[in-house]
This record gives sequence, structure tokens and C-alpha cells, in this order.
Amino acid sequence: MQAVIDEPNRWRLVTPGHDGWPRTARPGDPRKYFMISCDSHANEPADLWRERIDAKYRDRLPRIEVDENGVKWQISEGWQRSRLHDTVFQGEDLERQKAGADPEQRLKDMARDGVDAEIIFPNKGLMMWATPDPYFAMAQCRVYNDWAWETFGKYNDRMSPMAAIATGDLEGSIKEVERVAKMGFRGLTLPCKPIFGPHDARHPNYNLPLFDPLWAVIQDTGLPITFHISTGRDPRVARKDGGAVINYVSHSLAPTVEPIANMCASGVLERFPRLKFAAIECGIGWLAWALQAMDEAYKKHHMWVWPKLKKLPSEYFREHGYCSFQEDKVGIDLAVAYDLVKNCLWANDYPHHEGSWPHSAEAIERQMGGLSDTQRALILGLNAAKLFRFEVPPAYLASYEHAMS
Repeated sequence: MQAVIDEPNRWRLVTPGHDGWPRTARPGDPRKYFMISCDSHANEPADLWRERIDAKYRDRLPRIEVDENGVKWQISEGWQRSRLHDTVFQGEDLERQKAGADPEQRLKDMARDGVDAEIIFPNKGLMMWATPDPYFAMAQCRVYNDWAWETFGKYNDRMSPMAAIATGDLEGSIKEVERVAKMGFRGLTLPCKPIFGPHDARHPNYNLPLFDPLWAVIQDTGLPITFHISTGRDPRVARKDGGAVINYVSHSLAPTVEPIANMCASGVLERFPRLKFAAIECGIGWLAWALQAMDEAYKKHHMWVWPKLKKLPSEYFREHGYCSFQEDKVGIDLAVAYDLVKNCLWANDYPHHEGSWPHSAEAIERQMGGLSDTQRALILGLNAAKLFRFEVPPAYLASYEHAMS
């Protein structure tokens, strides 16, 4: 039973319409766009890691503790101790809170939103990397990967989980990449920083050649790399007044520029020219600026830049990189202005509250009225089909021929 759309969610129904569109994102449209959500989330069992992880790690898992005053605290090795407030979810917010656990129900939820296929990331498992101990993180990733394939493997043509890799454990990462590639995963998700926590120049990072053996293995598998927000350091930094907004913008979205700069400015993509990567859930409004800033730094700081590159950092991104968004009208306008449409991926972030499910058609209409039919087709599905190697159904091929050329 679908929830009643309550007052806090009625804004999701606002739309300028789709007059003049030859096709729409509406689920009932016989000429609907082929749509791939490049960011959705699993709903793992609460006891998944406690039941499956090596016993030596069990007492270190993220957990909730209640103190002598009855106050609940979120405890994790990589986060500051965080107080949990009891939140009452109602209407569609409650529906989103409970969704995503059952693959068959997910298929129905996808149909309700017009989504043909989805890329799945951890949910509770986003905390797997929240430890400065990369071996502990890797142990959690292996548990998640086994469960994700058991749960979604037979649905991989429509629901494709990304295999989680904890890159601070370089040897373990290489072995796990080889393992999940043989299992049939469609892609990988790496943390935004190899070692979770505050920046430390002594920690390894993706710009350094020591990761070349990992890039070589990934390139050989042909699997794309993803970097999901909030997987490098604690995003829950601001407290109290405005904290939810401050943390989301400043400490969750913005830091995702770091792995992009690492990949584009270091020579990695010259040494491994078949690598592809995507920054996930970070939005695209900052993308044109970031590419310009990287090029400016490369040109003006040439005396300090090493290694010397054959191309500008922005050119490496255009050839190898992508970013996903849910609602980013500013970003779409800039993507058109700066010729970045082929680098943008749409997502509904199912079932998270910052996503657009189950009203993605309205969200798409609010943002994409200024795009051409071909531009919408690319952003909504064809870019993702190319990156993650989904087969575009025959029913779409004839009408998409112009967009796929």
C-alpha cells in the first residue's frame, strides 16, 4: 500500500510539465526514456556483519549504545561519538525508511518510478570504511560483497550492486577485485580516501604510484570505479543548529572532489588509459568549476606540478570520468554550457530521503526542460549503460539511434 503524500513531501509533486517533449520519464509513457539510476542503496540486515564477520572483529563493529541516562549513541571507530535522536517518520518518509530490503519489492518500486535498472551501493554498509584500520574495513567489505551477490546476483541485469573495496589494504584489495570480477559484479566502489579520517600527508592516497598494482588489476577486469560520498572521513562534523545542512553540503558532498583530482592530476590515467570512474551522489553543479580550477592550477603552478601531463586534468576527466546527481538544475545548466552532458549520470537515490523516489518524473521535469531529447536520453540512461555495460533493450534502440552514435 502506497503512503499518503503528506505536507512535507508535497513539493515533490510540483512540475512545470513536459510540453514539447517527444518522450518523458513517466512510468506509463509507451515511449518512456530508458532510465538507469546510478545511485540506489541496499537495505542490509541489521545483524549482517555480526553474524558473518571473523570473530576477532565482532566487538569492533559499528553499534548503538545506551548510556546510564537512556541516551542513544552511534559508536564507530572512525566517527566521533554521535548522539541519536528518536525521529518519527510518517507518510512517504516512513515508506522510504523501510524500503529496499526485498529484491522483488524493489522491482515493483523501480517500475513505480520508471527505472529500468539501478546501481546499488551499501546503506548501513557505508560505515564499513569508517575505521582507520584498513584490514578491519576490508573484512567488512568481503562480508558485504558476499551478501550483495547472494541477494542481487540473479537480478544483475536490472539491479547491480557495486563490490566494496577497502583500498588501505592494498594486497587485500587486489585479491578482492579479482574475486568479485569472477563472481560477476558490474563495478567497484572505493572509499574517497584509502585511510579513513582526517587528512594526514603520511597516509597513502590515489595519486601515488604505490596504487599502480591495483589500477592494473582493475583495468584488466574492465570494471568501472565509483567513489560514493561520505566514505573518506566523518561527515557528521557540525553539531546542533543547521548541522544537517552543514554536514550534507560541506562534509559529505564537497570532499568528493578529492578522488577526482587525484585521478585526473597525477598521471594515473596516462598509465592506465582504460580506467573509468564515477563520483556518486555528489551532484554536478561544482563539476565545471572543479575542472577549470584543476586546469588553472596546472598551468599557473607549472613550476611545482609533477609529473608533467600530456593533457590537461579536465581532458582526463572528460575521457574517463562521470558524476551522478539527483536534483541539480544548476549543474544541468552548466553541463550544457561546458559540454559535460556525456559525463553526467542521473540517479533517484532510492530509497534515501535526499533522493527523488517515487516522484522522479516530476524531479526530472523540474530540471531538464531546457535539454534536448538526446541530452535527456544520455543523462537518464545511455551514459550509464555505456559505463556499466548494461544492454539497452531492443525496444529503445531504434528511437535512440541518434543519441548512441
